[in-house]
Amino acid sequence: MHHHGYLWLGTGLDRVHDGVRRADHPDFAVSPLPPLELAQWLLKGARFVRGTWHEPREAAAWFGEQVRPHAAAFEHGHDRGVLEERVHSAAEAVAGGEDVAGGWWLVGRRYLGVYLISCTPHRFRPAYPCPAPPQPPGLVPQAAAGAPVET
Repeated sequence: MHHHGYLWLGTGLDRVHDGVRRADHPDFAVSPLPPLELAQWLLKGARFVRGTWHEPREAAAWFGEQVRPHAAAFEHGHDRGVLEERVHSAAEAVAGGEDVAGGWWLVGRRYLGVYLISCTPHRFRPAYPCPAPPQPPGLVPQAAAGAPVET
């Protein structure tokens, strides 16, 4: 089993347009918006995969690396105080084969979503294909070229 990392940063108002966030929508596969169901990230294809990890610590480290630069902009100070606990919890969840979803409201009505999605097989959606076959263990994961991030 391995986990893929996904990232979305955009206006929180975009998240209310849930039609395109549903897998049966014609633009679902090309939309950078997070799907309504976490496992459906796997249906979006390799262009949205930011990295792939076999090791829970490495996946959680990436998770933290995506969030920490935005901590000063967290809308709620409490989120800054529990950030390291959330990163640690992410490692435990990944080790158990679970998905991890982290979401933070940022000043200016922006929203940051960081996701670690289990793959091959996904525990609740085993029929979903792997969008990006993993690299052999020991290689440094690389972000997908041209993976979009909305700002």
